[in-house]
Amino acid sequence: MFNHNKTRNSVWPDPDPVALVHSAAVFRYIRELIRSAGGVLPFDQYMEAALYAPGLGYYAAGARKFGEDGDFVTAPEMGELFGHCLAEFGAGSGALAETLITALAQSDLLPSQYNIVEISPDLRQRQHERLAPLCKRYGITLQWQESLPQSPFNGLILANEVVDAFPVTRFRVKGGQLQRAGVRLDGDGFAWDWMDYLDADGMEAQLAQRHQLAEGYVTEACPRAHAWIQALGSCLKQGVALIVDYGFPSDEYYLSQRDYGTLRCHYRHRAHDDPFLYPGLQDITCHVDFSALADAGREAGLQLLGYTSQEAYLLSLGLMELAAPRDDDDERAILARSAQIKHLVLPSQMGEACKVMALGKAMEHPLAGFNLRDRSASL
Repeated sequence: MFNHNKTRNSVWPDPDPVALVHSAAVFRYIRELIRSAGGVLPFDQYMEAALYAPGLGYYAAGARKFGEDGDFVTAPEMGELFGHCLAEFGAGSGALAETLITALAQSDLLPSQYNIVEISPDLRQRQHERLAPLCKRYGITLQWQESLPQSPFNGLILANEVVDAFPVTRFRVKGGQLQRAGVRLDGDGFAWDWMDYLDADGMEAQLAQRHQLAEGYVTEACPRAHAWIQALGSCLKQGVALIVDYGFPSDEYYLSQRDYGTLRCHYRHRAHDDPFLYPGLQDITCHVDFSALADAGREAGLQLLGYTSQEAYLLSLGLMELAAPRDDDDERAILARSAQIKHLVLPSQMGEACKVMALGKAMEHPLAGFNLRDRSASL
């Protein structure tokens, strides 16, 4: 049995016996990947397996992820205000899509088709249970896909807390060279290892040179996000890709004091930095370099339409007006809506940490969400 107690804080809830059996299966799967790789597995491959291995990974198995009973809470899980402000498309656990469809129905802007790109069979099932009756009521065709459409289309793509879960490479500056992080076996658990020097012309080397990363600096890069943006540019004929996620412009991402990167894990609403704890039972994320996304967008023929904080974006879209007391409100409803607002916009909560970026093609008018404050120049 693998060792799952190395870094576990004593106040964390223990997984139940079924979850521990599942995590042990994930451990065995990754152990074989490490052995097949010659003893050290690049970290991005470890992260991909821990999150997405078919039937085993965190997003591919059946454990509850969202909400109070899961490992973290996203903005759509808090209530209807986030979705009513956006009035655009999305999926996630189904909470955002449910609110968006309802909001669009009230404004006579319903789409004829709602496509969800989702690779998790578990989340597909939950989304279907939540959304199928609603779409049937409004006559909307509901479809799932495992990848973006091959043919160009007109529309809007919403990626809410998607990019932060893309597998990342981790690297460090050592002796004036770059090394990439790998994962090796360590008794009955996993441990960090440092592999061969990275490609001198690769993304990591360019970042290290541009930001003059100091000796010992450890951080991450996300080549897969670049490839994903390229795919968006290919499939979007006219419309907007709206990306909502935790992150920074590049100059903030690679600050000297952020010398151990932004890798974070989430288990039962506890954030920590050990990606080897309970493999398959915890989320592994990394903040988004929005400057890199903007650069990738320009290469893909997409225009940067705006970049700002979640707080400024939602306030620009009328959050406070939507949250105004209603005639049928009781005290509980008023307090619940107030709590939503605080979590969505306060700098100490999601308001500043979470950013919103819009990339698009053939858009004739500016987007209202960036009226209050547009930080595109910071990218």
